[in-house]
Amino acid sequence: MLKRFFDLCLAVMASVTLLIPIILVALGVRLTSRGPVLYWSDRVGRNNAIFRMPKFRTMRTDTPAVATHLLGDPALYLTPIGSFLRKSSLDELPQLWSILKGDMSLVGPRPALFNQDDLIALRTEKKVHLMVPGLTGWAQINGRDELPIPEKVVLDTYYLEHQTFFLDLRILVLTLFKVIKRDGVSH
Repeated sequence: MLKRFFDLCLAVMASVTLLIPIILVALGVRLTSRGPVLYWSDRVGRNNAIFRMPKFRTMRTDTPAVATHLLGDPALYLTPIGSFLRKSSLDELPQLWSILKGDMSLVGPRPALFNQDDLIALRTEKKVHLMVPGLTGWAQINGRDELPIPEKVVLDTYYLEHQTFFLDLRILVLTLFKVIKRDGVSH
């Protein structure tokens, strides 16, 4: 209950504070590539329920719906500002909507793509699927995109077993530093 209240308060404050950057990024996406400003990705949420998660679109509209690391050369699919949005994590800002809606939390395991069967199976085996997925998490501050799936699940399991309000605060602060340094981001 405290976690949900904290999520709502921080997501509302962030939405208001970041309104101008959100508008500017939306305009940047619209002016530099064809297609919608937002990309709605089918993701796996709590109890393996599928939900639609928004992100600012960083890839062309003809990009296959697979994890970026499975594309032969992901750079070929990036929009003109896609790389910048990903490295700065600005593409994640629309996920504040998913937090407000309750599909996501500020902190938790990152939501898997609907077709990441290996990640979903491992998380289910370790009971990680019982948590609400997060904008950031223990795995994100310990390797982000660079981690193999089994290591992500080990870190997700650690978070499941040790989650507290203070660990969440620590993860949020460390995430801010990671984003500023652009640490562990691919493409």
